[in-house]
Amino acid sequence: MRPGPTRMAGPQSPPIHAAVFLVFLLSSAVQLGPSKAGPLLAPPCKEGAHPPMILPLFLSYPNSSRTIPDSYHRHLQGSDKPNARMSLHDDLLLRGYYTTRLWIGTPPQKFALIVDTGSTVTYVPCSNCDKCGKHQDPNFQPELSSTYQPVKCNINCNCDNDGVQCVYDRHYAEMSTSSGVLSEDLVSFGNLSELPPQRAVFGCENVETGDLYSQHADGIMGMGRGDLSIMDQLVGKGVISDSFSLCYGGMEIGGGAMVLGGMSPPSDMVFTQSNPMRSPYYNIDLKELHVGGKPLALNPKVFDGKHGSILDSGTTYAYLPDEAFLAFKNAIMKEVQSLKQIHGPDPKYNDICFYGAGSEISQLSSSFPAVEFVFGNGQKLTLSPENYLFRHSKVRGAYCLGIFQNGRDSTTLLGGIVVRNTLVMYDREHSRIGFWKTNCSELWERLHLPSSAAPWVPPTSDKTKNHTNEVTANPSPMPPEVDNPEFQIGQITLDMSSSMNISDLKPRLGELAQFIVHQLDINIIQIHLLGINSMQNGSLIKWAIFPRVPGEYISKSSAKDIISQLSEHRVQLPDSFGSCQFTAWHVESQEKRRRWLKHNVLIVLALAVTFLAGLSVLVAWLLWRWRHHSLNAYKPVGVAIPERELQPL
Repeated sequence: MRPGPTRMAGPQSPPIHAAVFLVFLLSSAVQLGPSKAGPLLAPPCKEGAHPPMILPLFLSYPNSSRTIPDSYHRHLQGSDKPNARMSLHDDLLLRGYYTTRLWIGTPPQKFALIVDTGSTVTYVPCSNCDKCGKHQDPNFQPELSSTYQPVKCNINCNCDNDGVQCVYDRHYAEMSTSSGVLSEDLVSFGNLSELPPQRAVFGCENVETGDLYSQHADGIMGMGRGDLSIMDQLVGKGVISDSFSLCYGGMEIGGGAMVLGGMSPPSDMVFTQSNPMRSPYYNIDLKELHVGGKPLALNPKVFDGKHGSILDSGTTYAYLPDEAFLAFKNAIMKEVQSLKQIHGPDPKYNDICFYGAGSEISQLSSSFPAVEFVFGNGQKLTLSPENYLFRHSKVRGAYCLGIFQNGRDSTTLLGGIVVRNTLVMYDREHSRIGFWKTNCSELWERLHLPSSAAPWVPPTSDKTKNHTNEVTANPSPMPPEVDNPEFQIGQITLDMSSSMNISDLKPRLGELAQFIVHQLDINIIQIHLLGINSMQNGSLIKWAIFPRVPGEYISKSSAKDIISQLSEHRVQLPDSFGSCQFTAWHVESQEKRRRWLKHNVLIVLALAVTFLAGLSVLVAWLLWRWRHHSLNAYKPVGVAIPERELQPL
C-alpha cells in the first residue's frame, strides 16, 4: 500500500480488564481486540432528545499523510435535538487531513483536531508532555481548568503503573503512536453550535511519535464506534441523536462542514447499509464498480474481504484489493487512450498520470469517465473525476489516479478523495450511510439553513484571563452585510500589521501571500496587495480577497469562514514574518467592486492612451533626427561635395 495518511488505529493486546476501544490497523501485525467491556460513561438516555450539532472543520499544515467555527442557534430540518455545526477548511490532498476546532476546560483552551472516523479516542497534548511535537496551539494545561478531573483507575480501563489513573495507548497504520492519561472536562463546540458545553472523557497525551509528533494539528477527534468516541459520549448523554455528517470540499474549492446529530436527508440522497456487526468501522455494502457505464467483471465478494469496504476520514486516498484495482486501472486506461501517460510527481511511486485533459476542473468529465459504486440495494453513487484523481504537482494540466492497490490485505479502504463534494451522512441509528453530491463549500445555503447568529460566550476567570483572551478573543464581529440576502460580496479587505520593517518585508510579500492563501483556504489568484506602509513598530499591509471568477461574487459561507478564522485568530503565520496580526477587515459589495474595477480600468486606459501618445511623439522625433542626421551626415575624405550656389539676399 502507498504509505500516507491513514489514521485507523489498533490497540496493543490489552489486559483482561481493559476496555476495548474499537480501532483498526491495515496490517496483520495488530489484531482487533475482544468485544467491549462495560461503558465508562452513563448509559444512553432515550428521552429528552435534542437536535443535531454542527461543527466546522479547519485547515491545517501538511504532513506526510492527511477547522471549528462559530455556531448559530438553529435546528436542522427534521431534527428534534440540538446541533453542533462546524466548517471544514482544507485541501485534502495538499494538507492530507481536515481538522475541527474544539475547546476544552473552564475557561476553554482551544485545539485543532483531525476529524477521524477510524479512531475512537479524542486526545490533545498535555502540558507535562516532554515527548510531544510543536503544534498549532499550546498544550492543554489541566491546572488552568477549574472543571478538570482525571479518570481514576477502574475495572473498565487500563491503569497506570501506580494503579491510580486510566491510560490509553494508540498505534496507527503509518507507524505513529499516541499514549497518555484519560481525563474528563467540559468540551465546547464553538459559536455555530446550539449544544452547550458537555463533560466528556478525552486523552491527555504524554508521548507521541511519527506523524503525530510532526503534524501541525494538535491531536485527534475520534469519531469511530466505541465508549471513548465523542459521538458515543454525546449520544449516551442523550444530547444528540445517533448520527453525524461530513462534507468535504472539491478539487478546486476546499472547505466543507461537519454536523454532529441527525438531520432530514435530501430527497435524492443515496443510501447503503452499514452493518456494525460486520466491522467496528463504518462499512458500506459495495457490490459492483462501473467505469464509463460498463460494469467491471468482478465477483461481488472481492469487496467483502477482511473488514469489507470501509470509509475512513483519516485516510486521503482509496485502496482496492488487487483484483479490483487491476480491473479498475485497465478500464480507466481504455477510456483515456487519447491522453498522454506521463511519470508521476514522486519518483518513489509508480503513479498513473495523464496529460492533455486541460487545466480546468470543469473539463475533466469530457476526458475521464464517470465511475459508479453499486450497492447491495441497487442504488448507485456516481463519482466524478475529482473523486478518483489528484492534480500532478509538477505538471500543470496533468492528473493522477488517487485509487491505489491495497497490497497488504483484502480490505477496500475508501478515504476522503472518493467523497469530495459529497455530503456523507453516518446514520448510525438506522445502520446506514447516505451520500449526496453537492458543493460542500456552500452546504448551508444548499440546505437552506437560516443564519441568525447567537454565539455562545465562554466563561472567564481572573487567574487565566490572559490565556482566555488569547484563545477566545473576537475583536471584530461578523459584519451584518454577510447575513443580508440582498448584499452580494464583491471583495473582503484585510488590514494586517507586522513587526518587520518595510524594507525587509517587501521582498517577501509573495511568500507571505502564499501562507495567507494556505491558511484561509483560497486560491492565490484571489488575493491582491492593495498597499504597504511603514509604521513606527513595523509595517501595515492592506490585502483584498476577490472572487475566484471575475464578475462573480464571494459566497456568504466562504466570507463567514474567512472572517471566523480571522476573528478567532486561527491564521497562523511563520515566525520569520515577525509578529503578524490582522487588525481589521470588512466586506464590500459587488457593485462597489465593479465601480472600483471600472475606475481602475479607466485609469489604465487613460495611462495607455497617454503612453501611446507619448510613444508616437518620441517615434516622430527619432525619425526626424534620423532623417536630419542622414542629410547632414559626415562624408569621408576624398569625396567631392559640390558647393551650393549662394542665394541672393
